Amino acid sequence: MSEFDFEELEEDTQPISGSGLEEYIAVLEDFFNVVYKKEIEYLASSYPEKRSLDIDFRKLEAFDLNLSERLIENPEIIFEAARAAIKRIDVGILGQAELDFSPHIRFFNLPEEFKVPIRDVGSEQLTRLISVEGMIRRITERLQKMTEGHFVCRKCQNVYKVKQTSTTLTKPLICDCKSRDFDIDLEQSKFIDYQKLEIQEAIENLKGSEEANHLEVYVSDDLVNTCSAGDKVIVTGIVKLRPQREANYNKFIVANHLEKIDQEFEELDINPDEEEEIKQLAKKDDIFDMLVQSIAPKIYGHEVVKEAITLQMFGGVKKNISKQDFRGNIHILLVGDPSTGKSEILKSAASIAPKSIYVAGKSASGAGLTVSAVKDDFGEGGWTLKAGAVVLASGGIAMIDEFDKMENEDRSALHEAMAQSTVSVSKAGLYAKFRADTSILAAANPKLNRFDNIKNPIEQIDMPFSLLSRFDLYFIIRDTLNRSLDIEMGKHIINVQEAAQKLSMPNAELTKEEIERMEDTVLPKIDANLFKKYVAYARQKIKPILSKDASDIILSYYIELRDLGRRHGSYSATPRQLEGLIRLSEASAKVRLKDKIELEDAQRAIRIFKTSLEQTATDLETGKIDIDIITTGLSTSERQFSKRLLSIIRDMSANGNLVSYSELLETMEKQNISKEKVNDAIVRLKRAGELYEPKNGFLKPIDNISM
Repeated sequence: MSEFDFEELEEDTQPISGSGLEEYIAVLEDFFNVVYKKEIEYLASSYPEKRSLDIDFRKLEAFDLNLSERLIENPEIIFEAARAAIKRIDVGILGQAELDFSPHIRFFNLPEEFKVPIRDVGSEQLTRLISVEGMIRRITERLQKMTEGHFVCRKCQNVYKVKQTSTTLTKPLICDCKSRDFDIDLEQSKFIDYQKLEIQEAIENLKGSEEANHLEVYVSDDLVNTCSAGDKVIVTGIVKLRPQREANYNKFIVANHLEKIDQEFEELDINPDEEEEIKQLAKKDDIFDMLVQSIAPKIYGHEVVKEAITLQMFGGVKKNISKQDFRGNIHILLVGDPSTGKSEILKSAASIAPKSIYVAGKSASGAGLTVSAVKDDFGEGGWTLKAGAVVLASGGIAMIDEFDKMENEDRSALHEAMAQSTVSVSKAGLYAKFRADTSILAAANPKLNRFDNIKNPIEQIDMPFSLLSRFDLYFIIRDTLNRSLDIEMGKHIINVQEAAQKLSMPNAELTKEEIERMEDTVLPKIDANLFKKYVAYARQKIKPILSKDASDIILSYYIELRDLGRRHGSYSATPRQLEGLIRLSEASAKVRLKDKIELEDAQRAIRIFKTSLEQTATDLETGKIDIDIITTGLSTSERQFSKRLLSIIRDMSANGNLVSYSELLETMEKQNISKEKVNDAIVRLKRAGELYEPKNGFLKPIDNISM
């Protein structure tokens, strides 16, 4: 049996007979003349470049309720009647007979009762017209299928036209002249373009740990290549079955209409009561504290980190002016000692964010994060483009745990997504660009699992600085040996465990006050479902603009950082940091559901940003902020010392002599420079190709090599 009956894709099939068909044709002819006459005339004038007439189901329903019901129950009959009816319409152009005006009739905007979730598509919907909504997980390249073979007998030249409905070529059995030898004339044969899609449930519609359900969709002719992997679509089509094995069948949809929709996750259903509750929450003075305490409540502390993640969820304002995009995404990197709660914070944020994907370490490849192009059975021998986590989470957040465990080439795939909010793939002659409007929340351990307090934290993060510089905020989470802090954390953990244990006991005799106290300890201040809708509402409704006070303080802080750098010959901030401050301020205003970014929003953004800079971009030697630590891995003082050391080595080897490592150390010790600092500089100079070691214990600058 064939894998798929391709005749289903070809609308130019044999007419469906039946006593009611002519009646349907007549009603549809009236409908077209009354409701869609102008659209049909325009379509005819641009046919065959434009080959489809889109029909709003609601208009058909208003015109003839019985016909609209018949369309749902037995769509193939109505499709056939519509194709016949449109040929009877006077399109008002000369040469109508020669035009062979046979456009596709495509229906959309089905009522809610016929919009079926992917996981609910089953036997009840077979052969019916339905709509499903989902995100394209993978998509094949344009494929061609022969629908009618033109065969010529080698002996007598008789011609036979054979319908092709299977995946294997069907030839005539025998010619009238008794010959069984045939040639196929490809030029006279008929082909149809088609494409296979696999759509999955939208991530924002999943609850808890539910796994997304998938559904195959076949599109043909002018629907081919109208969408890409990662796009969110509404498919209107007929549910079909194909044999899998024995009495088992797989369902799929033959698309009649395909509509791309906005990918943003804001389209959650928010009823009036919830909207009012959200507005009342936004008015609370302690709303930020409530949101912060709703993220990983069982993890003690890390308030600034949780506040930053809250702002990341709400996001800045995405702007597009004259094809110039200004991203609103906020990217955050957490680097910390083991067992400091990083993974728990990421998982908690993933459960709250309206649209998120959580991946970890080596389980995520570069292709799995972005887009892959592979040859597989789904593509029927052709190429398939498969969307990865960052593309599927577009409009939301991708949580990447154990970021340091990923291979460098896999992490490098994120460069474009983080900077440009797009992902490009170029493989085997295929080139495509996908939307990846996704915020990144990543967590990693330092190189040696624990931080060395002597070295700058950024030096201990094992990832390229070109990728590090793409993040807006960096937070160092240390396991500090502090007795009073240990006592507070220990009490918190014990209280959480005790509350969880007692609340889970069905017969526990607890007073109302005890229950409230325990729930306050272990449960988030704001329910996760309400938190999701709060974020969705703010992102959908609020597009704040800068006030004069807010812009003045942000600019003043930025210039202050630049002035600091000018005084010390370093760079304390770049325009990238200024843009990050604006995005954080916008997110703060969204939390309060304000249309204007006020002074307190700018101050909050500066406070969080300053905390991030002080943790990661402080030069340990000078105590000053130096953004070069993040962008290049070297502070200005380290770079200057490396140049100074190289100059000393060159002076010591002026006569072509090798420089003894022990003599160099003695020289530097007289200047009160430690051995560790000298060794670090030597490693950097070797790596930069300025210095080499011709033999053990001796150094020589590269430009002093004798030819």
